[in-house]
Amino acid sequence: MEKIIREATERTPSVIFDFENGIFSFKGESYPEDASAFFGPLHKAMDAFLDGPFEKTIVFDVEFEYFNSSSAKVLMNLFQLLEDAAENKSKTTVINWHYNEDDDTMQEFGEDFASDMEHATFNLCVVN
Repeated sequence: MEKIIREATERTPSVIFDFENGIFSFKGESYPEDASAFFGPLHKAMDAFLDGPFEKTIVFDVEFEYFNSSSAKVLMNLFQLLEDAAENKSKTTVINWHYNEDDDTMQEFGEDFASDMEHATFNLCVVN
């Protein structure tokens, strides 16, 4: 699969989906006008990737300063794909949730997402 790279905008995060190396990331702010249009193709690409033969560790880094509720739903759906791949396809998946040490809200969101993960590794990573 070809790498997907998108630069951040005022309303959308930067995106890196490096399928060859199993490295994925979102960074910035996320409150797109149409979350389905922005994230839908990414979700579809991730789903197809996870159905493939990739055997190395899959790493997904998320570092948001802000995201809205529709972005939260998309994140949960992506995280669920990674959780399912870890549980049902024996893929090693790691999600790194980066948050500023002063941002209690982002820390709490990370803790909430982490509580839903049983098979994927979910790391809370403090950024200074």
